[in-house]
Amino acid sequence: MKGKPLWALGCMSGTSLDGVDAALVLTDGERVLEQGPSAYRPYSATERAALRAVLGRWPGPGLEAALAVVQSAHAEIISGFQDVEIVGFHGQTLAHGPRGAGTHQLGDGAALSQALGVPVVWDFRSVDVSLGGEGAPLAPIYHWAVARHARLENPVCFLNLGGVGNLTYVDPSKGPEAILAFDTGPANAPIDDLVLGRTGQPFDTGGALAAEGQIVQPIIDRLLDQDYFVRKPPKSLDRNDFYWLLEAVCELETPDAVATLTACAAAAVAAGVSLMPQAPSAIVLCGGGRKNNYMKQSIAKFTSCDVTDVDALGFDGDMIEAQAFGFMAVRVLNGAPTSFPGTTGVAAPVGGGVTSGLN
Repeated sequence: MKGKPLWALGCMSGTSLDGVDAALVLTDGERVLEQGPSAYRPYSATERAALRAVLGRWPGPGLEAALAVVQSAHAEIISGFQDVEIVGFHGQTLAHGPRGAGTHQLGDGAALSQALGVPVVWDFRSVDVSLGGEGAPLAPIYHWAVARHARLENPVCFLNLGGVGNLTYVDPSKGPEAILAFDTGPANAPIDDLVLGRTGQPFDTGGALAAEGQIVQPIIDRLLDQDYFVRKPPKSLDRNDFYWLLEAVCELETPDAVATLTACAAAAVAAGVSLMPQAPSAIVLCGGGRKNNYMKQSIAKFTSCDVTDVDALGFDGDMIEAQAFGFMAVRVLNGAPTSFPGTTGVAAPVGGGVTSGLN
């Protein structure tokens, strides 16, 4: 299988805890040759509650119910695809503390491989962390491939808006060693948590609630005063590193709280853009957050950059991260690096991942 194009199915369950994305991509680990079908398997309210109950937990007893959710949801969605030659299985991040604690993605790729009869690459982050890297973000190598596939000429920033924001600076004229990437700060996680708690809805659809509110600037100022925003990249975050934001907005009316949290996410992105080698020609949005019009407008306002969706490049912005793990699965199979000094801070390019189910 090594060295040849493969139909790789990437699966991603992000920190927003909405469900599992799965997408097929034909790739040799260097190029995107063709995009295949994709699917989304939402978590039920009961499943989401089981995962929320163990957020922040490290490996040990008490994770059985959450593990069953992760395994069954992934087995269900993977079994709906045909012609899958290899699977990239990210698992569900419960805790991420690379500066000493480590990283924990719940999921058993070996059991998944055995159940489905297909090779599975998984545990993408642990090797990077063990070698001194942040273990995140990992999608930047795929952003580089997307930029080259789209024949972009000028440097751009890819911005994934999941539970946290991930920013990738790509110069398409250079190799992957020139990529710079890091987590910008809180994105959808505090917004989703607040909206769920107050309205029972999983997120602020289209940014409608935020559009009705007023921004409380001192909360944004307090956020940007944190050391994280002046620390040079690479750097990464756990979903709950800025959980205090929910306490900061707890006495605000819901529209004002949501507007302020959304502006915090945009201001964090602007702080990240200021650390780039040069101003990007555009910010290309990926992930569910790109559907939040208020978020998109706020990012354009705070960064003074053109903001577009990755869909304009011919890719499904909902499935970029899933495709990324299919792409990385092939890279792992080929012995190619998946993270770099400029993306995770690891000392030298490294390929993580455990492969199960190969004959």
